[in-house]
Amino acid sequence: MDYRSTRSEFRCNCLDAVLKGIAPDGGLFISDSDIGKGFDWKSVIGLNTLGMAEKILSHLLPDFKDMKDLVNKAYKGKFETEDLTPLVKVGDKYVLELFRGPTSAFKDVALSMLPQLILAAKKQTGDDKETVILTATSGDTGKAAMEGFHDVPGTRIIVFYPDGGVSPIQRAQMATQEGSNVKVCAVKGNFDDCQTAVKMAFSKINSMKELSQAKKALSSANSINIGRLAPQVVYYFKAYSDLVAMGRIKTGDKVDFTVPSGNFGDILAGYFAKLMGLPVRNLICASNENKVLTDFIRTGLYDKRRPFYRTSSPSMDILVSSNLERLLFLASGCKPETVSKWMADLSSQGFFQVDEKYMAVIRETFLSYSCTEKETIRTIGDVYKKDNYLCDPHTAVGMKVADDYKKDNKDDVPMIVLSTASPYKFPTPVSEAIGLAVQGSEFEQIKAINKKTGVPVPKNLSSLESKKAIHNDVIDRENILKYVLSVLGI
Repeated sequence: MDYRSTRSEFRCNCLDAVLKGIAPDGGLFISDSDIGKGFDWKSVIGLNTLGMAEKILSHLLPDFKDMKDLVNKAYKGKFETEDLTPLVKVGDKYVLELFRGPTSAFKDVALSMLPQLILAAKKQTGDDKETVILTATSGDTGKAAMEGFHDVPGTRIIVFYPDGGVSPIQRAQMATQEGSNVKVCAVKGNFDDCQTAVKMAFSKINSMKELSQAKKALSSANSINIGRLAPQVVYYFKAYSDLVAMGRIKTGDKVDFTVPSGNFGDILAGYFAKLMGLPVRNLICASNENKVLTDFIRTGLYDKRRPFYRTSSPSMDILVSSNLERLLFLASGCKPETVSKWMADLSSQGFFQVDEKYMAVIRETFLSYSCTEKETIRTIGDVYKKDNYLCDPHTAVGMKVADDYKKDNKDDVPMIVLSTASPYKFPTPVSEAIGLAVQGSEFEQIKAINKKTGVPVPKNLSSLESKKAIHNDVIDRENILKYVLSVLGI
């Protein structure tokens, strides 16, 4: 299975796609052929999670040797549960808990795997350059990426996050990250400012001869990297398999998924699963008050020229959703010139309009709803009170949107809501939602939530309070390029 750019005819194998992260023309790598061709989706139903991951990743990334060994190295003994992503019934819905990994966020599933893929790709291609992971984060990717890459031989990781745009717990997770190959920096502005500046720096540095002379090569840990996105496909099959095992459905029955969405990678993985044969009826895109995706799916107009809101679900505080580009490529009939025009319009004008014939393809699977900040807080409290289940703000957005969708679609098709983070990563809004006085530090709030609910605090979060901040840099977005070059000694 070869990969090609969404913006040109540039092609490469999956080893190079993972190492490069992003195509030379700025496009994203996507399969050059029918993604489901030759894959027997029913053969993975009933397998344990690691066996399932091996078969799915071997299909998506076929040039990698001994995928079983890579999967075992990535996951064995690193998650709270052996099945990695447990499915639990909450009221009339099912919640897929993706936060049982080493940093208590859904990014752990992919970012435990990506370092193994990069190391394997380097070995198989004979690449002896230092791989420099350059990443912007809206909160969870940064810590999960650093956890995966810290002290990994032959790699270095530089993470940028929006100053004041992540929760204090998320910031503490990043600021205290140890590792001789790790650098973390806050950027004045929002996530879109951060992400755009990092992409520009990525492009400029990649064109510099000094990078090659220094025997360094850039890559990314964001879901723009196909090696980050592919592992996320696995948990859609895992959730479906669990429903079969529960007796809730029979193999072949359709299911719906609601996905809290910001950069569009998590929900796109669900679309890949559908293209591989999984009986997915609808993927419901759940937005917070930054509802650029909801508006796009409903109208066909993607318009980032709008107010930006800082919310209690910061990983969704995004107005430029990078992974949407892959869906646009597929919906357009794989026309890179069309995608390039849309991306150029977004860059120069701040918006682009997709033809109705392409939107019809998207709407065959994707529906969209949004949730206000007040509704988010209220939903956390309602779900806890009604179902004795504690969820974080991102998951609450998903739960509210799933309820709205089910009101419009009254049938017996199971609804699976993806839960993206531990509620303890956002103790202030969770405290408010369940009726606790919001006082003291976030660590004191964590203790109060635990005392009231009895929900265990993940070890990686309970130990944060005693750790010292190592990374305290704050820069303007215009200085990201200069900062990276300084770190790299170029």
